[in-house]
Amino acid sequence: MILGRRHHYGVGSELSEIHNYYERLVIDYAREAIAVTEEDTGFMSDVVCVALNHLPPRYVRHDVDASFYLSPEERIEMEERIGRAVQNAIEYVQSSIERRSADYNAAP
Repeated sequence: MILGRRHHYGVGSELSEIHNYYERLVIDYAREAIAVTEEDTGFMSDVVCVALNHLPPRYVRHDVDASFYLSPEERIEMEERIGRAVQNAIEYVQSSIERRSADYNAAP
């Protein structure tokens, strides 16, 4: 609550349009990098969360706002950053699964 006043932002509010520009890009990149079956949706979700946590937030109202103001160099840098974040996230989540499986199989 800001200064003791309650604000109600309806569904049609412009505030509901605000989102992290990286979210859609990371999801799209992860879909290309991972062959997802219905059973793998948890893996995909974990990868997307880990990747997003390693990228700086970039909040926009409309995706076109971000793409319009990016220079070609910034766009290339952003795509490379997303690619590295997703690849690292895939490796991290996969190794976590393998460690848990090894721990489970080693338990008496």
